[in-house]
Amino acid sequence: MKKISSLILAAAAFCLAAPMFTACSDDDKNETINNIVYNIVSEYSYNDSIVAAQKAKSKKDVAVLLVAFGSTWNNAFLAFDKTKAAYEAAFPQADVYVSFSSDICINRASAGENTDDNGNIVKRDYYEPRYLLHAIGAAKYSKIYVQSLQVIPGEEFAAVVASVKKFMNNGYIASVHLDDAYLAKLEKDEAIYLGLPLLNDPDKDVPAVAEELNNLYKDEAAQGVVAFMGHGNPDKYDTFKANIRYTQLEKALQKLNPNYFVGTVDMSGNYKQDVMDRMQDKKINGGKVFLHALMSIAGDHAHNDMAGEGEDYWDEEDPTSEDNSWFEFFKYYKYEPEVPVVGKHPQGLLELEGIRNVWIEHTKHAEFLEDAYHSMYPEE
Repeated sequence: MKKISSLILAAAAFCLAAPMFTACSDDDKNETINNIVYNIVSEYSYNDSIVAAQKAKSKKDVAVLLVAFGSTWNNAFLAFDKTKAAYEAAFPQADVYVSFSSDICINRASAGENTDDNGNIVKRDYYEPRYLLHAIGAAKYSKIYVQSLQVIPGEEFAAVVASVKKFMNNGYIASVHLDDAYLAKLEKDEAIYLGLPLLNDPDKDVPAVAEELNNLYKDEAAQGVVAFMGHGNPDKYDTFKANIRYTQLEKALQKLNPNYFVGTVDMSGNYKQDVMDRMQDKKINGGKVFLHALMSIAGDHAHNDMAGEGEDYWDEEDPTSEDNSWFEFFKYYKYEPEVPVVGKHPQGLLELEGIRNVWIEHTKHAEFLEDAYHSMYPEE
């Protein structure tokens, strides 16, 4: 599935291609754009039909939409399956849907590249949040919960908020607008809710997650360092100044055991070398280093940036290179790195029941998205 902008850009690129091609006429351009809009409308109709059928079958009137970036790793798909099942158990009155914001991850899942627990190929249709939100609205669920599966309230979470506000403002494609009266009723009844990221609240969420992580890894912390690798945002994308949550989590963890450290792959001043500097400031110059992913799922970053082993993951000429894995980095500096696995894979946070329950509690106490709706027809 492609984004509208991607489709239109592709059409523009075709029309303005290299000199060897004849430029598109106005009629060609109009036909191309019309085809794009037709395909988009068809995709909306397809999603609407799937969700409407689910609602009719279940006879439920509440929808929970879980929004993740996505992944291409099989263990991550299984984690999403388990998360959906956990939400269905926690919200028996609701139909639960999972959406990805990454086109690449959506396409790979839809192509059927992954399996279930029994090794059977499974084609999974996650779709973008805008598509599923539109389908949920077309099915006219009376109450909607949108839950961010992000760890921090950063760039990806901002996109979740924008998707919900655009949905409430009927802001996608004119030919497939939702019933404006239905959206107004969602606003009037306070029936559109936004569940916040895992570490949204520094005073409540951060210590709660620290406690859960310590319950899981205190035996490792008694043997050596436990280093968590989060994602983080580059400085220019540090929406809501959310990177500070990693620093706050490290402080909360170190109140429980000084052997905990939290770094990232994208937060300036908190890379693997910065983690090691903080370790050495505490006179930790060797010994075991247990590596864990502080991400909702264990995908590319966990398997490659954190756990990657061998020459493909190490550039000896540049030990601090972003391409070097955490495993090889700590090994180079004479530590004893170890990546604990379950089923041959490192685990993401959604696979940890205690951490997953923090997200579920966020959904149970989700906030009404106030002032999200503005009528398309203000003169009425």
